[in-house]
Amino acid sequence: MRNPPSALCLVMPLGLLGPRSASLFWSLLLLAAFAVSVHMLWVMHGRPDNKLHLLGYSFAPALACIFGGQTSLFALLGFVLFLRLHRKHPFLAGLSLWLCALKPHLFLVAGAALILWVVVSRSYRILAGLALAVISSSLVASYLDPSVWVEYRQMMHSSGLEHEFIPCLGVALRFVIDPRAMWLQYIPAVIGCAWAVHFYLLHRDRWEWMEHGALLMLVSILLSPYAWFTDQALLIPALLAGAYCATSRGQIEVLALASAVIEIEQLSGVTMHSALLLWTAPLWVGWYLYVSSRSRLGLEHRTLPQGGVL
Repeated sequence: MRNPPSALCLVMPLGLLGPRSASLFWSLLLLAAFAVSVHMLWVMHGRPDNKLHLLGYSFAPALACIFGGQTSLFALLGFVLFLRLHRKHPFLAGLSLWLCALKPHLFLVAGAALILWVVVSRSYRILAGLALAVISSSLVASYLDPSVWVEYRQMMHSSGLEHEFIPCLGVALRFVIDPRAMWLQYIPAVIGCAWAVHFYLLHRDRWEWMEHGALLMLVSILLSPYAWFTDQALLIPALLAGAYCATSRGQIEVLALASAVIEIEQLSGVTMHSALLLWTAPLWVGWYLYVSSRSRLGLEHRTLPQGGVL
């Protein structure tokens, strides 16, 4: 595992089981995190009866997480819990962000806006909850294995990550310019963090995490220094938000078709390292921006006074 040592609290109990039982239990945990996340999103959107939340259950990257045992679904659950709890239960919302900290590199852009929002809105209980969870889990990991941090650093240096092609913008940029210059793949994330600060300041007077957090996560995944296509399971909140504001059936069908194409690629033998998956993250961002713009345009038309023109 390349997750930080604090994640040991999540996986160590599996050692009490045999390999087959542990694998089954882990898969069930992932499935539960997935199902609870989509259900909570459906509830937060007002329990619509249009069945669009089924798109979340059939989203190809999330299904691949279950088959591959990937922790991105736990990070998804943490993010959804934050969306659900941040208003009325900020400390619990902060605790839930511990699940997001399992893959901190995926939240760099969103994290920049989150920190600024916490400072401006003085929501320090969220930071307190996150700090408590991270520190406690790190102390437990250190108690279980006093040399865990040294071993983690050695593992990351010897894992060969710099030689792996990961189909995302940052890694593709490095491989095109200079495969040995690891710093190159962080350039998109740095630019994204600067944009996130500007984006928050632009919308801070009417900031809504359900609305603005959707675009933040889309950009966060797109510009992450490295992200597997399974990590795109974190985009389910944004894609469902886009689906709920879609103005035509065709917009929904594009989303479903793109997910189906990914599944076909997987069945055809396309691996996690394939450049054939580079199109996925940009497509989700483009689709969301298009659907959102069409929705706003339609709303403006409906609210114009009689005889008004745009």
